[in-house]
Amino acid sequence: MTLFNKHTFSALRSGVLCVALGACLASCEKYVDVDKAPNMLDNSSVFLADGTATGAVMGIYSYYNTTGALQYFTFAGELESGEMEYQLAASTPEINEFQQSAVLPTSGTLNTNLWMYPYMSIRSANLALEGLTASTTLTPALRTQLLGEARFLRAFFYFHLVNYFGPVPLVLSSDQNATATLPRSSVDSVYNQIIADLKEAESLLPGVYTGNFRTRVNKYAATALLARAYLYKGEYANAEAAATRVIGATDVTYNLPELTGAFVNSSNEIILQIGTLFGSSFMGTNYRTTAASGIPNYYLTKAAVSVFETGDNRRAVWVDSVVNNTILYRRINKYKVATATAASGGNEYNIMLRLAEQYLIRAEARAKQQNIDGAQNDLNAVRNRAGLGNTPAATEGDLVAAVLKERQTELFGETGHRWFDLKRTGNANTVVGALKPATWKATAVLLPIPFTELLKNTNLKQNDGYNP
Repeated sequence: MTLFNKHTFSALRSGVLCVALGACLASCEKYVDVDKAPNMLDNSSVFLADGTATGAVMGIYSYYNTTGALQYFTFAGELESGEMEYQLAASTPEINEFQQSAVLPTSGTLNTNLWMYPYMSIRSANLALEGLTASTTLTPALRTQLLGEARFLRAFFYFHLVNYFGPVPLVLSSDQNATATLPRSSVDSVYNQIIADLKEAESLLPGVYTGNFRTRVNKYAATALLARAYLYKGEYANAEAAATRVIGATDVTYNLPELTGAFVNSSNEIILQIGTLFGSSFMGTNYRTTAASGIPNYYLTKAAVSVFETGDNRRAVWVDSVVNNTILYRRINKYKVATATAASGGNEYNIMLRLAEQYLIRAEARAKQQNIDGAQNDLNAVRNRAGLGNTPAATEGDLVAAVLKERQTELFGETGHRWFDLKRTGNANTVVGALKPATWKATAVLLPIPFTELLKNTNLKQNDGYNP
């Protein structure tokens, strides 16, 4: 029986999703049947009232679920791509494995942050979907919105799982007895479920945001992730159409602000962000300088910085540096707030989706469909914001190459975009192999299935190149 603590469903203020919310739905272990304590609710009771139902879905956004996974989705991808390095990699073996693209199946970081947290959140979403579907007592509009949020969140986690691991178990039920021994589903099957969830979420969610900061999923967040999924699948007409719905939204304002304002939590470029307690993001904390050494936890490689064109203001505004013991460390300066308290406060959250990506999705999709003018216009929207002139690319091949380069200079340090781009375009072996000649193997394009999962579920098979 699944139990919930009533006190975990505290009210949310101004739409900000406080990281203090616990993982009220998820669990890694099966529950023991015991008498319920006076302050516990079972699954059916949670979804009888608007307040507890809202709290249950909000729990999926909590630190150890969405933010904990998002943090490592970001760092793992950036390290794997060769775009970033970790200052203590030599003394931190598990992080060094990602930096060298030589991750072991026994890695605790792999198991906990990249596998367990996502599947905890997926189970949370499944519990919510089942409870909401069965409920007849909730306010109809709220029930519809919560269903959409749960669908989006399940799709979000599967999107990252399938891109990191390839085929993964497709768990669509909260019944652990029924799902504990599921085999891996094909990449196409997982993507089909992602797209189905996002299309359903798009139909269920309102266009306007709940609260003052875009910290809860709305219709356009679902559409934005749908556009990305279509692009990755090579469904270019669908990717273009979805990105167009976001770019052309009329019931909410999206635009490309000045570079200095793109990452503050009030930015109109933000499509979805995860709120924090005092306004400092995990990216700001790790990319800025908090240690006495002056070195950030994660910093850009020389190769990552070398790709900026002359006159690209993103190089000046979004990258800075610090020198320690005569060594230059190139810092990501998108997020400015390294730490914040109740007294100091900050104005940055963890951004999951923003508008610039939608222009680049549409530019690539249009180029693939021979819409040269349309692709150029979308690419130029991003380039012009960065202080660059219009693209000289005028053929499909040149435009796609230009978009991929623009994605590298626009989306660096954000949720593993560079790693996924290298993999989906078939360039990971060439590019990362050249950056890491001593450790790279072609099979490293997929992470290993955690060894502990193989022990628990003998129907899982390990990815090629790993033992066990």
